Amino acid sequence: MKRIAMDKFEHLLLDVWREVGRHMELTEAVDNITALLAPALPLSALEILHLDARRGDIETIAVGRRDGRPAAHGRRLGMTTMRFERLLEWMRQEPMAVLSVGADWPDALVPLQDLYAGRETLIGVLKDRTSHPEGLAVILLERGQLKPRHQRLLEGLLEPLTVALENDKRLRELGQLRATAEADKQSLLTRLGREKVSDTIVGADMGLRAVLARVDQVARTDTSVLLLGETGSGKEVVARAIHERSARAQGPFIRVNCGAIAPELIDSELFGHEKGSFTGALAQRKGWFERADGGTLFLDEIGELPASVQVRLLRVLQDGSLYRVGGEQPIQVDIRVLAATHRDLAAMVRQGGFREDLWYRIAIFPVLIPPLRERPEDIPELARHFARRAAVRLGLHTQLPTADDIEQLRSYAWPGNVREMAAVIERAAILGQGERLAIGAAIGLGPVPGTSAATATAPAAERRLTFSTLEETTADHIRNALRRTLGRVDGPQGAARLLNINPHTLRSRMRKLGIDPAPFRHLTD
Repeated sequence: MKRIAMDKFEHLLLDVWREVGRHMELTEAVDNITALLAPALPLSALEILHLDARRGDIETIAVGRRDGRPAAHGRRLGMTTMRFERLLEWMRQEPMAVLSVGADWPDALVPLQDLYAGRETLIGVLKDRTSHPEGLAVILLERGQLKPRHQRLLEGLLEPLTVALENDKRLRELGQLRATAEADKQSLLTRLGREKVSDTIVGADMGLRAVLARVDQVARTDTSVLLLGETGSGKEVVARAIHERSARAQGPFIRVNCGAIAPELIDSELFGHEKGSFTGALAQRKGWFERADGGTLFLDEIGELPASVQVRLLRVLQDGSLYRVGGEQPIQVDIRVLAATHRDLAAMVRQGGFREDLWYRIAIFPVLIPPLRERPEDIPELARHFARRAAVRLGLHTQLPTADDIEQLRSYAWPGNVREMAAVIERAAILGQGERLAIGAAIGLGPVPGTSAATATAPAAERRLTFSTLEETTADHIRNALRRTLGRVDGPQGAARLLNINPHTLRSRMRKLGIDPAPFRHLTD
């Protein structure tokens, strides 16, 4: 008889393992395991609780009921830090607790007593492969049905239930990574003005044809590429095109604006740091080089790198190894480096401002991106592209540029290149109030809608003199954002989020424009 009972026990555990292997979703696995246990165990419910060390609480993440009815989960049990540490210590030392009705609960489990008091309760500890407590399995039995064999059954269930919990944890992590990657992709597409990654680059068949031919030549190799061009000419768009057409297209593409990182942080940002390596290094951090492993690292404005960082960058390019700040072991990375600058690096080399050996490394294959004024054939399509994007961003009806608008755009010199054009078209959409594009007003060649007749009939030269420059308009826009956010720059309620740019970039622009956020912090809504 005893052998028969053991055979049934082993078959039951085998069936439980099969359910764990079939279902990555913990809630579904627990429902099916509960149904398997019901004939052999007088249980009323099986619950899986996850220990959340970051929040210092326990969450019920799966519940299976004998009657098959849906059961609520997501319940969190908060506790003091002392209580949480006491529970954690108990879980490290004890494999389980068997608690009959009226029994005294261990002090460490008192926070759970309110949930299960008055019921026959089996509590088993679920530990990962390093024996670190991850959660609890709670079996609730019908009153008066607790038997010694039930404890042995729980012992056998702990391992498959632990695997089910680990599967669920990995599934959650993958979901979070997928959501983060999708958010990053959408942010990038917004900045590039695209609807999807595979969108054709505007100008690929016209003004940028020679550039894209160079891109096709070098994309399939792992050669370093140096993109040269004025600010706002589209260097990031071309860098992205090289990555997308390379063998690394499935790997990460990470852009780092070297000019927007504070000098005292640039080593840590690029190469990472070890815990405790400097004041404020509370945990180990991977730098951008490590995060780009297997993909492409785009170093924008590389001419802004300090000399000390140039030395470390040269080492990575030479042998693919780096040291984190405070680290003693070399870390190998497999990356392709694309660099960009609007500065004359050759002149900087002659003057000693940029290392000659690093220049030879990054300038193996230079690609010159012409300014917008040298490719006027791209202006009509770019204008239509930015008009559609502005309508989406502003929630307005799409208004495409007219022939007169295009002529005005062609006659403008575009010192800020494509980036300036995007800003001008968006400003024109705002000034046109969704009824037209006020191109003339946006670039200072016509009256602003709503101005007085006297202003509208003033000489064009006079209107240009009184029209704000792009720098002044940018500064006013930033001040309005700071006014609305009460001087906050970072965070979900900060000006950087409102303006949809990186906080470091915003602070850099504020420094250049002489904008101090402090006065805005004293404003009231």
